[in-house]
Amino acid sequence: MRKLFDPERIIREVDRRYITSISRTKAWQLEKEGLFPKRIRLGNRSVGWKLSELLEWVENQPRV
Repeated sequence: MRKLFDPERIIREVDRRYITSISRTKAWQLEKEGLFPKRIRLGNRSVGWKLSELLEWVENQPRV
C-alpha cells in the first residue's frame, strides 16, 4: 500500500504551487539558475517534482 506522505511521491504542478507558494514562471526561472529542484518529465505534456526535493527546498528558504 502506498503511503499518502511518501517523500518519493511525484507532485504535479497544482500541488507544487501550493507547497512552494511560487508561480510557475518563478519556479522555472529558479530551476534554470539551479536554485530549484529539477522537474521530472512524466509524458509529452506533463511534469512533476519529487516531494522530498520540494520540501527540502522550502525548508532551506530564508524566513521572512
